[in-house]
Amino acid sequence: MGLFSFIIGGNINEKIKEYEGMPRALLLDVRTSEEYREGHIPNSVNLPLQELHHKAAGVIRDKETPIFAYCHSGARSGQAVSLLKKMGYTKVENLGGIMNYKGKAVK
Repeated sequence: MGLFSFIIGGNINEKIKEYEGMPRALLLDVRTSEEYREGHIPNSVNLPLQELHHKAAGVIRDKETPIFAYCHSGARSGQAVSLLKKMGYTKVENLGGIMNYKGKAVK
């Protein structure tokens, strides 16, 4: 177990498989819109960290929705998880960074 395992929560590739097995789950990319356009994990929704506080309720209406957040390295998605939990979302997980993702990215 690495030093930052408690922040990231596990391997992003394993967590993507977990997400795919949950029909109501949301895969949330909290990078900037520009980063998202450069390549993202299929079926992810882009909601940049700096817009999360103002737009989350419009995008994620049910606070019980399982949310799997990622960014480039895991730092912003960690911040997003904390913010979403403060906003009342109960099933939020930090997947870490797309830089560790082994699957196909789409543009």
